[in-house]
Amino acid sequence: MWHYFPNQYMPSYQVNRALTQAHYGGGEFAEILEAASEITPGDNESFHNAWSKIGNTIFEEGENASKNNNTATARRAYLRAFNYLRTCEFFLKPSDDRKLPAYLKAIEAFHKAIALFDHKPKQVKIPFEDSFMQGYLFSPEGVIDAPVMIMFGGLDSLAEELYFGPSQILNERGIALLVIDGPGQGATLRVNHVHTRHDYNVPATVAFDWVLENLKNDVDTSRIGIMAVSMGGYMAARSAAFESRFKICCIWGAVWSYHDIWKNRPTNHPLAEIVMHIVGADNMPDTLELLKEFTLEGVAEKISMPTYILHGEDDRQNFVENAYKLSEALTCEKTVEIIPKESSGSAHCQIDNFTKTYNMFDWVAREMKK
Repeated sequence: MWHYFPNQYMPSYQVNRALTQAHYGGGEFAEILEAASEITPGDNESFHNAWSKIGNTIFEEGENASKNNNTATARRAYLRAFNYLRTCEFFLKPSDDRKLPAYLKAIEAFHKAIALFDHKPKQVKIPFEDSFMQGYLFSPEGVIDAPVMIMFGGLDSLAEELYFGPSQILNERGIALLVIDGPGQGATLRVNHVHTRHDYNVPATVAFDWVLENLKNDVDTSRIGIMAVSMGGYMAARSAAFESRFKICCIWGAVWSYHDIWKNRPTNHPLAEIVMHIVGADNMPDTLELLKEFTLEGVAEKISMPTYILHGEDDRQNFVENAYKLSEALTCEKTVEIIPKESSGSAHCQIDNFTKTYNMFDWVAREMKK
C-alpha cells in the first residue's frame, strides 16, 4: 500500500481509503491530498480538523449549488461532503462531544445527495428487538427481479459508505444491494445505542425475513446472499453458518477470531476506545473477554452454501492467516483469492485498489444468477 505519510500506516490507510472511494463519487483527489497535507501523523486532532474543514467546505458548496438548482453539482458535492465528514469522525472517541454531531452532519449530506439521485435508493428501517436497523436498498436500474445481497460493514462502520464501491459495482452487474447498519454499526450504535453481538446470525436472519416480507416487489426474494467487509468477515461467516437459506456467502476480509486480532494490540491503539464502545464495555480487559465469543471455531464448518473469501496478503489489520485458517475449516464449496503483497490491492479489504475486488463481484453475479 502506498504511504502518503512514510512509515505511518493508519493515517496513510485512511488517505488510500478516500482516494479509492473517490472513483465512486466519495471524494476528489486534490481535495483529499489538500486535507492530508494538513495532518500530522499520530495527531488525531489534526486528522479530525483537516477532514472536518474540507467536509464542511464542500457541504456548503452543495448547499449553494442546491439553492441555485444546480442539481448535479449539488449531488456530487453532498456525496463528497458525506465521505469527508465520515472520515473526520473516524478516530474521535465515543466520549468526544463532536463525534455525534459530525456523524449526523455526514448523514445529512448523504440524505441530501440521494434525494437528488435520478434512480433513488430505498431507505429502510428493519425492526430489531426493541429498536431498528437502518439501511438502504440500491437496485440496478432497469433490472426486474434482481437477486439481492444483504451486506454489513465492519467494526462501527456506516451503511452509507458502502455506496462508494460495493453498491455501484454490484448494480452494474445486475445485483441489488441492501446495506444495513447492524448492531454496533452506524446509526444502530450511535443513535439507537445497540451494541454488537457475537451471534450476528440473529440480526442477519431478521434482515433475511424482512426482505422476504417487504421487498418482494423490489427484488427476487428467492435469491438472497450475505456479504460483509473487514470485521464483517466474521459477521458474514457467522450469519451463513446459522442461516442456511442464504444462496451464497461472500467474506471480504476473513476474521477467524476477533479476540486474537485484538489481544496483542496496545491499549492505546487508535481504535481501542471504539471497540470498547461497540461491545458495550468500560475497559479493554472486559472487552477482550467479550471478544472471546467472536470466533469461527466450531462454526465455520456449518456453512453450507458456496462461499468466496477475498483477502490481501499484506493486510496489517486482519493478517492473512485468518483467511487460510477459515479456508481450511470450510466444508462447503469455496473459492479463495489472496491478493499477493507485491500487488496494489493487497492491503486491508483492498482499500488501496478496488479493481482487485472485481473477481469476487463477478463470482457473486454468476452465482446469484444461477
